[in-house]
Amino acid sequence: MNRVAARLAALTAALALASCSIPPKPDAPALRNEAPLAGIGVAQGGQWPEAQWWKRYGDDQLDALERKALDAAPTLDEARKRFGTALRSIDIARAAGGASVQANAQVQRLRMSENGLIPSQFLGFTWYNQGDLSLQFQYDFDFWGKTRAAVAAAVDEARAAEAERSAAALMLTTAVADTYFTWQADQARLALARESVAALERSRLLTEKRAARGIDTPDLVHQADARLAGARELEAAYAGSAPIRLAALAALLGVAPAELPALAARPLPAVETKLPDDVGLDLLARRPDIAANRWRVEAAMRRVEQARAEFYPDISLGAMVGLSSIDLDKLSNASSRTFGVGPALHLPLFALSRLNAQYGASQAQLKAAAAAYDGSVVDAARDVATQALNLRQIGARRLERERQVDATLELQRTVTARAQRGLVDDRSLLTAQTDLLQQRDAAATLAADAISAEIALTKALGGGYRVDAATRISASGADAPEASPSARAVHSAPDQSR
Repeated sequence: MNRVAARLAALTAALALASCSIPPKPDAPALRNEAPLAGIGVAQGGQWPEAQWWKRYGDDQLDALERKALDAAPTLDEARKRFGTALRSIDIARAAGGASVQANAQVQRLRMSENGLIPSQFLGFTWYNQGDLSLQFQYDFDFWGKTRAAVAAAVDEARAAEAERSAAALMLTTAVADTYFTWQADQARLALARESVAALERSRLLTEKRAARGIDTPDLVHQADARLAGARELEAAYAGSAPIRLAALAALLGVAPAELPALAARPLPAVETKLPDDVGLDLLARRPDIAANRWRVEAAMRRVEQARAEFYPDISLGAMVGLSSIDLDKLSNASSRTFGVGPALHLPLFALSRLNAQYGASQAQLKAAAAAYDGSVVDAARDVATQALNLRQIGARRLERERQVDATLELQRTVTARAQRGLVDDRSLLTAQTDLLQQRDAAATLAADAISAEIALTKALGGGYRVDAATRISASGADAPEASPSARAVHSAPDQSR
């Protein structure tokens, strides 16, 4: 009894010593709960982007390009692999705790020392066989939540990887749409440039005839040549940009330019200039990069809990059943049975320096994750504000440009009417036509800038991503269904109470 009491006292003292070194539970970091977007002066009342936001343009060519990009683009491969790795890490974390079973089989040919504790001459043999068959069972009691914290951290990291995969898909779809509409804008400007070249060629011919008759000076011919060369340069620039745009589009889709489908020129669509209501609050659940950083914070908090649980003793229960015999013919006999069962306690008494270092590192990672989250919220707010204000500015410029186009159009009509009555020659009519084409080219440039800004705003608003209440990834890890990158990303919202 005295010996048992002494052992219990020693165990109690060891537990007390270990408990004194356990650090206090840290407070959760204070995180931003709203994007700083108040007072930017952009009208609200708009709609959040849908998951397949590009369908709002009603362009079947764009729809086909987006489908192909999401199905085969190489830019998503790395994101898919990171997500798959994160799912596997859940299984690894789950396998580290709970019950484990191990089967062992061993047959050895051994030689006994003639000068050992039991000399071989007393046994009558020097060489012998040793056969062992066993099953070992072990169950780790996760009293302090170390395994649970590791599994939860792996789940949160998988959710972060899923959000990053959605962010990669968003970057791809917006790049495809922007490149496609830039090509469409170049086609519209190319058509205007060709009209302008044709008008300037006619004007130059008239000027040359008048100079040949001595009505105009040769300087006017040189001026006409300069204007015509400038228009042809612009035409060449727009014509040369088409293969460049198509090459960029092919690279986004992961195909050769020759494999792109034939694209037809179409007018640019109208744009939306309003922000959604409550954009400052809802943006946190709409941006995949913010969601990914939030999950990183959650995972870092779980890693802190895991590191803190390392200070507690590990308690496990082990058992063994098997067969062991030096005579292989008797290995399967009942008399060769072996059994063993008992608890185990492991105290980290002499590893406090290592544990403190691990715990400090986990806290530093938590602070870094919190800072990255707050930084992503601020960056997202800046991105939304910049694109919204840019879109509003372009809208105001387009309104004034439309007025210039209307005024130039009225001037052309007036000059046309005067030319029909013989009051002015064709040069005035061609000049008015050239001016109108220049105004329309400037309007087309602003229209291209507007659609590009709207696509950038769509990306800034998350492109249809939304954190939902339905959990996509659970502690079962790979058992959860995997959605394609083109589908709306849905998973549980980060737990604010942790």
